[in-house]
Amino acid sequence: VQLQASGGGLVQPGGSLRLSCAASGSISAIVGMGWYRQGAGKQREWVARIIRGGIDTYEASVEGRFTISSDSALNTVYLQMNSLKVEDTAVYYCNVDLIPPGTTNIMNYWGQGTQVTVSS
Repeated sequence: VQLQASGGGLVQPGGSLRLSCAASGSISAIVGMGWYRQGAGKQREWVARIIRGGIDTYEASVEGRFTISSDSALNTVYLQMNSLKVEDTAVYYCNVDLIPPGTTNIMNYWGQGTQVTVSS
């Protein structure tokens, strides 16, 4: 299973970025996909998650500014980030809970990070 994340970059405070993450490989079903971030010298923290059925949840500091969405098969997840703040600067990682073929076990995978820098 591979998770390919993209969309990071440098943006000024108040600006917007859109991250995407595509899952590929031996996948029977995707249960949920999410985004985490890790700022310099900080622990990795959860940002947002979307599960099958389109139910989305957000960490308090991003609610109302970030929107997570996905395609109908939940193979690709997006994170629209608006009104970005300096404190949103971090490496953003996508994460997936999926069921491989031939099993009912849920496996968890991480994608490579994509850097988001918010600076004037």
